[in-house]
Amino acid sequence: MQSLTITNEQLNTMIAHVDSQLPLEACGLLAGRGSRVESVIEVTNRAQSPVRYVMDPIEQLKAFEWIDSQGLELLGIFHSHPTGPETISPTDIADSAYLVVHVVLSRMHGEWRARAFWIEDEGHREVPLEVSNQG
Repeated sequence: MQSLTITNEQLNTMIAHVDSQLPLEACGLLAGRGSRVESVIEVTNRAQSPVRYVMDPIEQLKAFEWIDSQGLELLGIFHSHPTGPETISPTDIADSAYLVVHVVLSRMHGEWRARAFWIEDEGHREVPLEVSNQG
């Protein structure tokens, strides 16, 4: 995937979710069509850790079923790095199981910043995260 497009409202939904879980990492799924996100799905971090996330398997399965039932695709996974880094971590690369965009929300100087990455073959590259004012 060359880019991922989200709306301001979707970005704010992700930020509210990860902010509400501080100091722990938070996570969720991004569903849509093509490269445009249509739904942000919050998932509980079973690891309950400030440096790692493990999606609740039941919630993840229900989300996958909902995505299929809506005719959508899994486009991305988002999670937070409450204290950095602002990029994908070695753990994120090692634990990556889906060829989707990975959005990392990191908190630097009290502000959340979102960056998107493509993980493949034990490597990663940043992809444009386009934030739109339109729904």
